[in-house]
Amino acid sequence: MFLRILDRLEEVLIAALMGAATILTFVTVVHRYLVDVPVLYPYLFGINLAWSQELCIYMFIWMAKFGAAYGVRTGIHVGVDVLVKRLRGNWHKAIILFGLFGGALFTAIVGTMGARFVLELMGTDQVSPDLEIPSWIVYACIPLGSYLMCFRFLQVMWSFWRFGELPHHDATAVDGIVVDPKAPISLGEA
Repeated sequence: MFLRILDRLEEVLIAALMGAATILTFVTVVHRYLVDVPVLYPYLFGINLAWSQELCIYMFIWMAKFGAAYGVRTGIHVGVDVLVKRLRGNWHKAIILFGLFGGALFTAIVGTMGARFVLELMGTDQVSPDLEIPSWIVYACIPLGSYLMCFRFLQVMWSFWRFGELPHHDATAVDGIVVDPKAPISLGEA
């Protein structure tokens, strides 16, 4: 139950941040060009969107940190496994477990260093330039995202050790579309 809630929260957070950043960027660009229209100038000139670029950057950083954890969980995270796939038996399993443990250890270290940094920032009055929000809120994505990614590495490692399977992503699969593997492939009409 906890894992399903965490999975869903992760997906909703990533989608919400990506969607909000996209909409905000669109609104800012449209505003920039509509301000030059003489009829709209008096109405739009008073709207200040100088903060929007900073907010979009922060949203994309948060999205990337949580997106990396999502990538580990679903098997779409970048990995070089050409040589590992050629190994068989215990070597194959040992190398994969070592790699997953290395990822967990690295993200745990980054998360801990990030947490120490955020805790030190909480004791200061430092704020972001445009939004003027406390800087520790901006940097909180480092420990939160790193610890979540560490948890995902440990989750995948446990699953692989127990069942011998890694999450994988089929790039050809599209949600909602079922393809009959025996159906002939059509390249369209010539």
